[in-house]
Amino acid sequence: MRKRIIPVLLLDKRRRLVKTINFGARTYVGDPFNVIRLFNEKEVDEICILDIDASPSNCGPDVGFMKELASECFMPLAYGGALSNLAQCEELNRAGVEKFILGRAAKDTNFINTLVSDLGSQAVVACVDVEGTGTQARCLSNRNSNDRPTPLAECRRLQDLGVGEIILQSVDRDGLRTGYDLDLIRSVAPNLSIPTVALGGAGEALHLAQALAAGASAAASGSAFVFIGKLRAVLVNYPSMQQMDSVIASLP
Repeated sequence: MRKRIIPVLLLDKRRRLVKTINFGARTYVGDPFNVIRLFNEKEVDEICILDIDASPSNCGPDVGFMKELASECFMPLAYGGALSNLAQCEELNRAGVEKFILGRAAKDTNFINTLVSDLGSQAVVACVDVEGTGTQARCLSNRNSNDRPTPLAECRRLQDLGVGEIILQSVDRDGLRTGYDLDLIRSVAPNLSIPTVALGGAGEALHLAQALAAGASAAASGSAFVFIGKLRAVLVNYPSMQQMDSVIASLP
């Protein structure tokens, strides 16, 4: 399977695209329809939309909005945000969404089983949020529990349930643009039989290439595709296959 480069776009409650730092401070980066059209022109591998206000607001996905967005999207589209039942996912699927990203809902074994049975493993993606590094790294989703598994243990649990893909996200590096936690990727990706998508920390093509070299099946980012330079000027961009091949070839 060819390794992929995936823009991750964060959608707020006002239906704007924003970028966060450590899941906190937000920067406006554009209108979702305009950004999707730009990525269409750049022939992006796939797009991931995360509605970051859906769960805190206790509201479900805005299916009507996602249907409009999907109609403008000419590449595979994944969605995450307050997914809690099969009916939501089936409706989104009819609207044009191909993959469903589970965050908190990835703790619900019955929900995962239902989705896998109905939509297939290839449509079910679990986002595993990790804080800390090295042997201290633990899954954020269990913050309020005495049992906070290691990233590898949690990813293996999800794999065994039939999840088709893992997004491995370093919370500590979100928005910093200093590079991925490569040790985290190396500790997880080679030990799974399903694709691992690295997320959290990328700021340039070099970082994307490093994640792929560390074993990730795909390198995902928000910052790397919407910011340019140290001043974080907003500019939608995406490396060509030739650029990525060149950067990968230059790695030590």
